[in-house]
Amino acid sequence: MNGIYEPWPWYVAGKLIALVMFLLFLLGKQFGMSSNLRTACAAVGAGKAADFFRFDWKAERWNLMVVFGAIIGGFLASNYMSNNTVEIKPEIAQQLSEDYNILSAGESYLPPEIFATDALGDPFIIAVLLMGGLLVGFGARYAGGCTSGHAISGLSNLQLPSLIAAIGFFIGGLVMIHLIYPLIF
Repeated sequence: MNGIYEPWPWYVAGKLIALVMFLLFLLGKQFGMSSNLRTACAAVGAGKAADFFRFDWKAERWNLMVVFGAIIGGFLASNYMSNNTVEIKPEIAQQLSEDYNILSAGESYLPPEIFATDALGDPFIIAVLLMGGLLVGFGARYAGGCTSGHAISGLSNLQLPSLIAAIGFFIGGLVMIHLIYPLIF
């Protein structure tokens, strides 16, 4: 990989994230994707169905720009600033192939064996995606925010609940990939 396809170095991206967090701190705002999605749901009328979405979303409409920016930025990065591959060790690619039947390891960010539109015809994949979405949504609400909100915004503000939540997210991820995922697939 060379030129435009190389990811930004951590010391550049990290400083940009720190700058954004500092600006949000100065403005009295907090960052997190689940709060952005809450604002989007409130904007389209979800307050009629649930009290959680019944608030003055117009005061938080800057959150909608974050959602649009993430969508547009993701599209631009994946189509114009990336070669859409990730380098992994050959041993890991072999393990993914043997244990999980993922033959595209090292060829794409998201394995088409799981995330391709063809996989959406499989009711089992649909059920796993729906259950995963419900669990992530419930978990973000139960934890008082999502991984980006707690791990980036909360930790930068030195909030103890965010540290506890971030540790829980990592433990949950390890349990999922090492214990639950092999049982599902």
